Amino acid sequence: MAHLPQSLDCCGGLDNVDYSKVDPSAMAFLLSYVDLTDSVFGVAVFFIAFNPLFWNTVARWEHRTRSLTHLFRSPYTACYSLGAVILLLNFLRSHCFAEAMKSQPKLQVLDSLPGYYAGAGLVAIGVVFVLSSFLALGFVGTFLGDYFGILMEAKVTCFPFSVLDNPMYWGSTSIYLGWAVMLASPAGLLLTAVVALCYTIALRYEGPFTEQIYRQKAAKSK
Repeated sequence: MAHLPQSLDCCGGLDNVDYSKVDPSAMAFLLSYVDLTDSVFGVAVFFIAFNPLFWNTVARWEHRTRSLTHLFRSPYTACYSLGAVILLLNFLRSHCFAEAMKSQPKLQVLDSLPGYYAGAGLVAIGVVFVLSSFLALGFVGTFLGDYFGILMEAKVTCFPFSVLDNPMYWGSTSIYLGWAVMLASPAGLLLTAVVALCYTIALRYEGPFTEQIYRQKAAKSK
């Protein structure tokens, strides 16, 4: 799901990630099974990268200019409209993800009943984090309401934010990972890595910018 994971949350545990521990041999193994020249795979990569770039660009533009608020004559209507577009883009991303997995061969080592159940478990965990995040934040809080001037009164600390930073993003990543494992798809695993990378980059920009919005609110209230 495209969203700002937690309206008052910075990019939390990302600074503690040790990228030196990523095994290049595992990535090379996946690449050996994936046809990177496949146009369907390329389209999936495009939408995975485009979606967070789109919502960040539009949301920051709205924060600077209030153009969408003026167009729709309400920050709430503007936020709901952008949220609907983001949802449509995410459905398109998921469709391209599925088509890319269909167009490429399976990974035999994962093509088993235990692998399928493991993938289903990852999907279930991801769904719990995504849905509980949405319920905790609401539609406006999930879809960048801060950038429209619709600010939350207090930091969200209930589940799932009590156990994980940015649970919407990582829940979504878990769903894609589980989906790829269920279908024993090396293309899906590689695309999931692209999803995780794009979310990590997005959080580097979203977290500090959101904190700045709330610092400005605190300064004005003094």
